[in-house]
Amino acid sequence: MRIESWDPSYSDAVIRLWNTEAVKDGYKELTGRSFNEIFLSSRYFDKDNTFVVREEDGTITGFACGCTGSDLPLGAVAGYITCIVLSEDRQTDANYRLLLEALEGRFRQLGKKQADVLFFNPMMLPWYIPDTPGHEHNNAPGVPADSRLYGFLLGEGYIERARECAMYLNLSEFSIPDEIRAKEARTAAEGYAVELFDPARHEGIEAMLQGFDNPLWQQEIAASTANGVPVVIAAHRGQAVGFAGPVIRQESGRGYFAGIGVHPDHEGHGLGSLLFFKLCEAFKGIGTEYMSLYTGSTNPAIRIYEKAGFETVKQFAVMRKEL
Repeated sequence: MRIESWDPSYSDAVIRLWNTEAVKDGYKELTGRSFNEIFLSSRYFDKDNTFVVREEDGTITGFACGCTGSDLPLGAVAGYITCIVLSEDRQTDANYRLLLEALEGRFRQLGKKQADVLFFNPMMLPWYIPDTPGHEHNNAPGVPADSRLYGFLLGEGYIERARECAMYLNLSEFSIPDEIRAKEARTAAEGYAVELFDPARHEGIEAMLQGFDNPLWQQEIAASTANGVPVVIAAHRGQAVGFAGPVIRQESGRGYFAGIGVHPDHEGHGLGSLLFFKLCEAFKGIGTEYMSLYTGSTNPAIRIYEKAGFETVKQFAVMRKEL
């Protein structure tokens, strides 16, 4: 067996390997189309940072991919590990190490100082939510904490920097509890309303978004409100001071949203929890089947999600090694 850099002729064999082995960790099956969309057509794909294990008879028994980009978060110093997959009979530390060293070697060649496995990776790997009828999430934010790869990386000097809880809610079971309705009434007495954005009654979206250091929110939420895509907002006497959304039902039946934020000048009124519950209500109202999200295991917001009925269904480790 030997490690070889990427060649397009390996595509079909890698897809077969993925659909035999990676699916055991919950990842969604690959097709020729999805393999191309996730990996080959990505502007961050690097054939010199993509490797296979090739046996003497030509069989492909391993696949590893990493990516870099100066325009990515931490891109000046970090290389991202996207995946390392081995066939069951080749899952030894020695074989994992061969592929890992190939990725790390490419990172060093490009001047990177660390290797990361985290949610900033632009090559997003969809996975199935356990015990559901094929419900899926569009991205894995780290290494599955129950995987063989996780234990191997710990042994190779990778530090677990955070634990991300993947949370799930079947929206057929959702309703806003009386406690939240009472909170809504109290905030209304203070001049606040949490509701869908209406350009005839609300203004100040751009000013509100400038209060967040998040270019994605500034771009996506501004575009959504301008183009009529539903967004839940918190408004104080008509002025936008917070948001949740956009409210988009994906083809998979999942509720897609970019995030939730409350302007710093209006924190402390319980608007964050109100926005979240109203977001869930808005998704249910357009026929969305389920929602899924990530939160850090130590994030106090996890209690809000649990109160809404969300449960932790899988955990991922965010990991790093200094090179």
